[in-house]
Formats: sequence, structure tokens, C-alpha cells
Amino acid sequence: MDELPVPTWSLLLSILGLLLVSGYFSGSETAMMKVNPYRLIHRVSLNHRGAKRTHRLLLRQDHLLGVILIGNNLVNNCAALIAGIVCYRWFGDPGYAVAAIGLTLLFLVFAELAPKTIAAERPETIAYPSSLLLGPLLRLLRPLVWAINYASRVVVVPFVRKTSEPSTFLTAEELRTVLAARTRFPDGRQEMLLGVLDLESATVDDVMVQRADVVGIDLEQSDEEIAREILEAQHTRMPVFQHDFNDILGVLHLRKGSRIFEVGDLLRHALIEELDPPYFIPEGTPLTVQLIHFRNRKERIALVVDEYGEFTGVVTVEDILEEIVGEFTSANQDFKDLGGLNPQEDGAWILPGSAVLRELNSELDWDLPTSGPRTLNGLMLELLGTIPESTVSVRHGDFLFEALQVADNRIKTARVVRTASSDEHASGLTAN
Repeated sequence: MDELPVPTWSLLLSILGLLLVSGYFSGSETAMMKVNPYRLIHRVSLNHRGAKRTHRLLLRQDHLLGVILIGNNLVNNCAALIAGIVCYRWFGDPGYAVAAIGLTLLFLVFAELAPKTIAAERPETIAYPSSLLLGPLLRLLRPLVWAINYASRVVVVPFVRKTSEPSTFLTAEELRTVLAARTRFPDGRQEMLLGVLDLESATVDDVMVQRADVVGIDLEQSDEEIAREILEAQHTRMPVFQHDFNDILGVLHLRKGSRIFEVGDLLRHALIEELDPPYFIPEGTPLTVQLIHFRNRKERIALVVDEYGEFTGVVTVEDILEEIVGEFTSANQDFKDLGGLNPQEDGAWILPGSAVLRELNSELDWDLPTSGPRTLNGLMLELLGTIPESTVSVRHGDFLFEALQVADNRIKTARVVRTASSDEHASGLTAN
């Protein structure tokens, strides 16, 4: 029996007010959980007041959720009680069923779905103003919030393993996914950021100039031959060795070239005095590690050696930076002449055997295997199983490789065409 001495219209207004308050709590909950944590931290660094308030609340999400849920449940229960009284006045005993069904539909649409949808679309617009009320409300209800959270933890702990790692931490692969999904970086900066992450999985072996392609000065040569090497050099630094690359004495910077000539004659003792000490590094050094080593040692060039101390190639700071920003446009590249990527009318490419597979994949959007050999020559020799003596072709997956020029026990030039293969992993061999 209804004995509440309050007019029905007042109760209806109360339900409307409680509906709005419930919508506020629901929207605030979604907005607080949806706000971008990285944009939030950035705005905190800019002293944005709303962001700072929101950030303080999110530092203890359990307390924040506690006060929101307390408020929301209290409001919903009060609204249910009042709606029951109103419907009893109108319909008698069946009114309680009408109130339960009607209030559920009303609150589901206007206090749950609508505000949460709006908050999910505009989380910062809702979260920052909401923090004005949620902060004082949390301080007011802190004892109750603490008690409820404590009781909740007692129930949750047996089922949830606690971790000390914040949920906002991203792994390199997760960060890569985030960057790949964001396309609002201008001037290729997205590719540069992804290039930085690629350094984690690459080593100096992937970017170094192979020993066979390194141009250096052999002190066993005549003065005229050494002078010609220096004057015709297309790069800025040259390793200097005695008869063999495994006996490297140092690296000559060509800006010091004027100091080793006197009236046009080469001064060998001056050349040796101007050499920078060789800086050796082991194969397999990660690019991220080597870049730090270059910075700490104030070096720009390193000589790569294998586990037996044999010289295998040269890597420079520029080689590593090109992994981030792409190939430099300058023709003055240390130690290497890429030979160019020459497209043919039939869709094939004429490529140097020294072309690095990772670079081909990047430039031509190919998917050549990179887990084994690093160069096109190495891949073809692995597929052939021998050093070809004549023109020979080999298929691997969707690619057909043809050796065009073979010299010094390696494939100098090759023709590569990507074909439509019925068997993606097919591999065949033909000789001409």
C-alpha cells in the first residue's frame, strides 16, 4: 500500500533526475576507461587542468570505479523504488511488474547505451569535466570505497594473478602495430618510426658492405696505383691494408689526402701516419647496439670480422641511418656502388648479386627469404647448391632467378622476375 505523502508528478521528476545522474555515471565510467593514456600524459605535461585531474583519478582505477559504481547502483535502486510506487498508484499490484519492465528499458537506453556510446566517441570531452565532480565525490566516499574494494579483492585475488607491469606498457611489436595503424604522420615520418623499430631485429650483417665489394688501398701496390685509387675514389673513407684485407692497418679519410702528397708524389710514411686506427666489431652485432657504440666512441666506420677474426665487411653510421630514413640521394656512398635496380619491359629486374635481400624486399615490395643468406648472390648459390659455370636459372616460390654474369666464384649480375606460380613453394632448376 502506498502511504507516501508526495504527489505523483514530483516522483516522476525525481525519476527523470535520477535517470540523468545514472547517465552521468555510466558515461563517466566509459569515458575514463576509454581516454587515450598517451594523449592524456602529453596533456598533463602541458599542464592541462582537466587532464591532470583525470590522470590523478586513473592512478587508482579501483577507487575510481568504486565510487562510480556506488553512485550508479544507488541511483538505480532509488529510481526502481520510486518507479514501483508510481506504478502501484496507477495500476495497483501489477504496477510493480510494469515498473520493473518499463524502468529497465528506460534506463537501458537513456542511462546506459546512449551515454556510453557518446562517451566512447568523445572520451576526453566527457572525462575532463566529469573529473570535477568525481574527485570530491571520491574523497567524500573514500571509507565506503575502500571497504568495498577490500571486499572485492578478497573475491578476485584467487582468480586473478597480480602483475607488476602496467597495462599501458607496449612491446615493440605492439608499438609497431600502433604506428602502422596511425597514418597522420607527415613526410614519411611513419616509415622512419617503423624503421627505428626494425633496428631491433637487424644486425650489422644485414647492412654491411660485403668484403668482395669493399674498395681499399693495398700498400703492396705501386705509388702510382695508390695515388690513382685515392684520386678516383667515389667515397670518403678507405681501409688501408698490407696485401690482404685480413691485415688492415687503418682507415684513411680522404679529406687528409692533400697531406700525403708532395709536388704530386705520394708520401707513404705520411699516408701511414694519417691513418685512423681500425675499429673492429663482431658479426651479428644488433644495429641498435652498434649505433650506440658509434656514438660513444665518436666513430663513423667499423670493420666487421667473423668468429675466426676474418674480415667480412664494412659498416658505417650512414648504413644504419639508411635503415631508418631510407637510401640517401647522395651519390657519394662509402664503400659501395649498388649498381642500380634496372627494370625491364617484361617485368623482370637486372640486379647486382651483391644486392641485399632486405633492401630488395623494402624497395620492390618482395618477400624474399631473409633468415639465411643476406645477398642475392648468397640466395642463388644456396638454391643452386653450386657455383654456376654458365647461364643458369632457378625458381623459388614466385621468383625466377637467372645468373647472367659469374666471376670470382660469385654471381655478379642476375635477372629476377616474379611470376605466378601454381605452387608457392616450388623450386626448380634449368640450365641454358
